[in-house]
Amino acid sequence: MADVNRGDRPLSPHASIYRWPLNSIMSILHRATGTAMTLAAVLIVWWFLAAATSPEYFAMVDGLLTSWLGDLVFFGSLLALWFHFFNGIRHLIWDTGAGFDDENVTRTAIGALVLAAVLTVITLIAI
Repeated sequence: MADVNRGDRPLSPHASIYRWPLNSIMSILHRATGTAMTLAAVLIVWWFLAAATSPEYFAMVDGLLTSWLGDLVFFGSLLALWFHFFNGIRHLIWDTGAGFDDENVTRTAIGALVLAAVLTVITLIAI
């Protein structure tokens, strides 16, 4: 195939060198946290079904979900829940047609990240 890049023309930016805008990262995280919370809900339903099945099966599932791995999964689920909540509020504000200027978008994105982290810690302390 012929050489498409004749001369010193720059190549298209690649994902590894392109700096993603904060808003696109927030959009991707919003979708990922929604999916992650669905998977966490499946684990909770599995726990309930195990409780309804037999004491031995429940002990096995409960042991798995209360292990360090289960704690890590549910910590991530809690963080995802708070992030999804606050980022969803951003989307509700945008649905009114307000807050689309660059400064406001960046400020609310950082605010959603900070509030999600703070409320995750507060929730863990309260538990």
